[in-house]
Amino acid sequence: MKDEKTDEIAPLAERMRPEKIEDMLGQPHLLGPEASFRKALEAGQVFPVIFWGPPGSGKTTLARMIATYTRYPFRAFSAVTSGVKDLREIIKEAEGHRHKTRQPTILFVDEIHRFHKGQQDAFLPYVESGLILLVGATTQNPSFEVIPPLLSRARVMVLKPLRKEDLEVVLTRALHDREKGLGRWGFQLTREALEHLMDLSHGDARVALNNLEMVCSYALQTDPKERSVDLPIVEKALDRKALPYDKDGEEHYNLISAFHKSLRGSDAQAAVYWLYRMLLAGEDPLFVARRMIRFASEDVGLADPQALQVALAAFDAWHKVGPPEAELALSEAAVYLATAPKSNALYLAEKTVKAEIERTGPQPVPLHIRNAPTALMKKLGYGRGYRYPHNYPGAWIEQEYLPDKVLNRVFYRPTDRGFEREIRRRLGRYKKKEHRKGPPDLS
Repeated sequence: MKDEKTDEIAPLAERMRPEKIEDMLGQPHLLGPEASFRKALEAGQVFPVIFWGPPGSGKTTLARMIATYTRYPFRAFSAVTSGVKDLREIIKEAEGHRHKTRQPTILFVDEIHRFHKGQQDAFLPYVESGLILLVGATTQNPSFEVIPPLLSRARVMVLKPLRKEDLEVVLTRALHDREKGLGRWGFQLTREALEHLMDLSHGDARVALNNLEMVCSYALQTDPKERSVDLPIVEKALDRKALPYDKDGEEHYNLISAFHKSLRGSDAQAAVYWLYRMLLAGEDPLFVARRMIRFASEDVGLADPQALQVALAAFDAWHKVGPPEAELALSEAAVYLATAPKSNALYLAEKTVKAEIERTGPQPVPLHIRNAPTALMKKLGYGRGYRYPHNYPGAWIEQEYLPDKVLNRVFYRPTDRGFEREIRRRLGRYKKKEHRKGPPDLS
């Protein structure tokens, strides 16, 4: 679909790249009316910055906007295609420009995480002198991938995947824009086709626009006169079927139920299957990750304390890396949770203690374990008789911590599975003496 007015046509994603802040979608924390970064950009008061976010979230676009709003010269430097020789040429040009105008040159370093320490060191003296205004872009955590001297001289701006409503605007603009988009062709997408394109993009505007361009090209080749694009055309063009899935209806709950029960039943194969059924159908990956976090506490609990860390790491990985790389992190968490020893002891403890509080009400804190910051409180007996465990052998001394009305109630009953076997042993060491109403029954 080459425009007759243009000798060389750029990809649709490049043509539709926003040039003004008001055209930028997503990132309201950076570009909202009151956001400090937007105010600085509009005032031309920019600073070294590293944009950290998933692919297609707008890192390169924001870098180019800095050049537009400041009118500083802009040079791009990529870890994939550029080397030391290119950097020397850029520095030479920057020195000449500063000599004439006293302005810095914006050096956009794409995929800065791919540069090793020595290569990153090469930027440092020019950043320090102000010769170059460093603008980096990375999909990886800068804390681990960028050397501390560079990191200390730049602000890290975190970008998030585009929301579905943002993607809809991106695609609709491209369909109707006659100058830079596909408007002159007059394509009309059905709602199902549009939904499928958004689901496949996973918050990546570039993927959404590339797929749209491919779909429209396929439609022209199939029937040059047809301008209505429905779901079957999108599926054929991209070779990706839209799985039947209503994210607000029964199938949503059926699939998450199947996933949860597969984890609980220790079936790793089924867990992975249902995980990808949801992901490929367009389910919000963070919804799945949140359910795994809950599962780690509710169904694994302290039988394997590491399970919660694995689930949290998967959630964090999706935030920091995004698709498709982070899909494996979710899969890793699912397999770990499925094969972990199971215990619902914490879940039962939660239900038991809530029921107890509902039954007995807000019992007063025993005086000896109350805080006593004032003389009056001390006079009233606050803190009196409290024994500091670290002053006793093994950092333990027998004393009561529960109110009288719930004394000797046992809320958490560890199983003998996994690490809870050790917790059970530890609880046994701290049992109260037999002269009380009786030791906690852990059976």
